[in-house]
Amino acid sequence: QVQLVESGGGLVQPGGSLILSCAASGSIFSIYAMGWYRQAPGKQRELVAAITSCGTTNYLDSVKGRFTISRDNAKNTVYLQMNSLKPEDKAVYYCNARPALLSWGKGALVTVSS
Repeated sequence: QVQLVESGGGLVQPGGSLILSCAASGSIFSIYAMGWYRQAPGKQRELVAAITSCGTTNYLDSVKGRFTISRDNAKNTVYLQMNSLKPEDKAVYYCNARPALLSWGKGALVTVSS
């Protein structure tokens, strides 16, 4: 069973940047399409960005041009570079396969506030 550990969350001012990392255990990581999901207070979890095993990406419309997903299969890690952060980006961010077939990690809290 692949386990996922997210890191890199924190408090940032509007317009700031953060990079999230998700380390996966297990050598089969490279076969999965992976995604970053987020859940804001009182809202359902949503897919923010996804990347296939060969690097094709897609994004939620509201983050296009601001967020970049990438992966390093040799390190079993997927990243989310977040730029020009807005208060509405505040959420707990999780990574998982796409579709979300793996057990959820604890997530990384991102707070955007002045």
